[in-house]
Formats: sequence, C-alpha cells, structure tokens
Amino acid sequence: MESSLEHLGGLHMKLATYTADGGTPMIGAVDAEKKTVLGLQDAHRKLYGGVNPAFNSMLDLIEAGEPALELAARVVGQSKGEGTRPLSEIKLLAPVPLPPQIRDFNCFEQHAMAAPAGMQILRARMAGQPEPDRAKVTQPMAPVYRERPIFYISNRFSVVGTDTDVEWPAYCDYLDYELEIGMYIGRRGKNIAKKDATKHIFGYSIFNDFSARDQQMKEMEGRMGPTKGKSFDSGNALGPWIVTRDEIPDVGKLNVSVKVNGEVRGKNTSANILHSFEDMIAYVSQNETLHPGEVFGSGTIGGCCGLEIGTFLKDRDVVEIEVERIGTLRNRVVKMN
Repeated sequence: MESSLEHLGGLHMKLATYTADGGTPMIGAVDAEKKTVLGLQDAHRKLYGGVNPAFNSMLDLIEAGEPALELAARVVGQSKGEGTRPLSEIKLLAPVPLPPQIRDFNCFEQHAMAAPAGMQILRARMAGQPEPDRAKVTQPMAPVYRERPIFYISNRFSVVGTDTDVEWPAYCDYLDYELEIGMYIGRRGKNIAKKDATKHIFGYSIFNDFSARDQQMKEMEGRMGPTKGKSFDSGNALGPWIVTRDEIPDVGKLNVSVKVNGEVRGKNTSANILHSFEDMIAYVSQNETLHPGEVFGSGTIGGCCGLEIGTFLKDRDVVEIEVERIGTLRNRVVKMN
C-alpha cells in the first residue's frame, strides 16, 4: 500500500519506536504534554480485535502511507487509554532503528564558513602551535554550497536513539556534537519536482551527527569524505521521535539550542537554511530513487557544534539538543576503555 501523503494535514502526531519491559520494539503515539505513549498495535487490537501489519514497525507504517497514518490517528482518537504507558517506564529507540539510507547535507552558511576555520585551529592545537585568530582564518563560503545541496552518505547501521550512550571511538581525542534537523522520506519516488516534494516528506526528528574531528581532519585531505570521522558505532543519534510534517508547516522557523552537562553551548534558528528539504529531495532524486524511511540531515545549524567554538566533548559529557516543536534528544558520550 503506497500513498502520496497529500492529505496528511490534521493528523498532528508524534510517533516513536520503543521497548517496554525489555520486550520487542513497538511503535506508539506520544503525548508530549502528558509524557505518555500509546502502543498503536495494542490499541488497534483492543479496538478492532486484530493486528495491523502497518503497526509492526515504524518503517512498516511509513511504507503503508496515508491510509495507515489516518488509521493511526483514528486509533489515538478512539482509544480510551488502554495500553498507554508513561515515557519514564519505556525505552525510546531511534524512530527508525535501521533506516534504508542516511544522507547528511551542509546547508547553513555560518557552519560552512566556521567549520574550515575550526579545523585550522584544531590542526595548530594538535601540533602544539599557537592557535590562529578565528576571524583571520575564516573564509567566505564556497559558491558550490549555494548552487546545490551538498551531501554525503552516512552509516545507516550506526543509529541510536535518545538517552542512549554513544561510544567514544578509541582513535579519537576530539569528539564533537552537531545539531541538525532530520527529515524522513515518506514516499518512494524518482525525478521528483520541487513542487511535488512536500508530499514525499513523512516527518521530522532531531539528528546529532557525532564527529571524530581529529580523524575527520586527516581524512578530508584525501577529498573522499569524512569516512571514520563520521562512521563509528552509535555515532548517528536520532530522536526522540518523528513529528508528522503537518505539525511543522515551516521547518525553516524553528529555534534550536544545544547544552552540554546543562550548560548552553549554542543557540540559533533554522531560518537561514540555504536549501529547503524540498530542494534536497528534488536534487537527490535526479535519476535516483528515494525510498520510504530514508533520513536527510539538514546539516549543522550555525554555532551549534564544538568545532565552531573550539570546545570539544569530554568523557561522560551529556549532550542535549532541543528543537522547537520537536523535543529534546539527549545522549551521553562514553569512553569504553
């Protein structure tokens, strides 16, 4: 069952993948104000006397399209609370624990300018040399970033959810956080026009693209992408849930912040994004099929990573990323030896 999701408006749901009592992962609808989650399959069984395959997993729900979302909304509306659990009693996983693909973009000018300067400063620090003045080594953004939405393909197997420890890579001394907005593809498509791209968006989440900066700095000299600077177990944190796209009519007007151990490290807004998610969909889908459940990362919002301010993470630091209208993604980084 495949649908265009054209009539998604009005559902207004936060959808999560979670486990309860150590059981099999399930999906549910979150009430953020009441801090509860309603298990969709359990509620469907109680209401209609059977299971629905669309409620077996988040990927099944996304692939089932608009009819399944409308059914989920009816289940939430008709349920009398049976199967509802406090969020404090369940374990939230990444919304799609194993997405079909992850593409991470670089769509904020402030970061595109500040990150290369940060790398020059880090290189001097690692070499024991005086660190250059940030203002003097910051260069204008390369024109290509305005011309097209640049991206790399990340490791879809290294995804974790909120309140999950992130394993500090043994080869890294400078681990960093990156505040991004994540978008989930809701419909298969190829050669998608920008005017049609919105109906291919399922919803939004928060993406923390953890980065081994010292490794990334060395690898990028080869002009082949960040590789091990970005690819390590648990390095892609996504969550806490997916907010259906009708909940956020304009993803370019969201306030964001990042805290480390409760201290604010960065604040900004998504308003300065260079290319919309619709632009990204149109660009990537040229002669290439997009699949339900794929993740697009917006790129780091300016000032919301350690590389831009010269302050990196320490063992057992807790990183909290908050995005207006979505929620908070929280992870602790842990050295394993």
